Amino acid sequence: MFQLRQSILLFITASIWGSGFVAQSIGMDHVEPFTFTFFRTAIGGVVLIPVIWFLNKLKQRGGRVIHNGSKKDLILGSFFCGMCLVAAESFQQFGLVYTDAGKAGFITSMYIIFVPILSIFLAKKVGLSVWIGVVLSVFGLYFLCIKPNMDFSIEKGDFLIFICAIIFAVHILVIAYFVNKVDGVQLACGQFFAGSFVAFFLMLLHDTITYEGFIGALPAILWVGIMSNGVAYTLQIVGQRGMNPTIATLILSLESVMAVVFGGIFLHEVMTSRELWGCALMLAAVIIAQIPPKKAKVS
Repeated sequence: MFQLRQSILLFITASIWGSGFVAQSIGMDHVEPFTFTFFRTAIGGVVLIPVIWFLNKLKQRGGRVIHNGSKKDLILGSFFCGMCLVAAESFQQFGLVYTDAGKAGFITSMYIIFVPILSIFLAKKVGLSVWIGVVLSVFGLYFLCIKPNMDFSIEKGDFLIFICAIIFAVHILVIAYFVNKVDGVQLACGQFFAGSFVAFFLMLLHDTITYEGFIGALPAILWVGIMSNGVAYTLQIVGQRGMNPTIATLILSLESVMAVVFGGIFLHEVMTSRELWGCALMLAAVIIAQIPPKKAKVS
């Protein structure tokens, strides 16, 4: 029952993240990218403040010593994670101006493949399953992004989302480094506030904000800020406790599938058979990339 409960929590997380692409797409009809990024990250940080307070109270009632790491590591982690977060989310927001929510969800999911590839530069071995996943994802991207009877080029929105996926991979590796030094929820909260600080100035320099536009985007901003950033991140931390990391990642990768489902339901997005074939290849790539390598038998 415990494993089933954890799996359900992770699936809810993936569903919330998938629905976030729809909210982002709707929000872009009213405000510009940096404005959306600023408000979603700021709201995500505010939402996590009571979560941190509640978790600390639970630890105190349980007689556990609260050890959240050094403030220096928390500040550094929040800064670097926040920079990656605001960069990735900004590329994602700009990309959603030119591409569908469903396609954006699938291309973004490639961060799961980029993580082990980038790990090579950290002197970590990459298994055969990852390279198979890379090959499949390249074919998947071709069918998903390259239109029939057109020059060999990727549309602007797809390319921006592709860059977003790479930055999200860097973001995960940065989190993996700092999360062993500080409390995970506090790191999430800190990165949201650090990211919102940068996004605020980018918003002032680049975007034009109107009252009507902000009100029109407010429901989408609240959904992404509260649910995708605040609630989903917390559910991810709770759901991954005691779960096999590979299984947890597989469940979370369903975010891309849910993006297509919600895109069809709420935005009436319809994919061609060619694009669906590309999605299937990319989903297979994500799944295969998570297969752990076989350990050599010790005689």
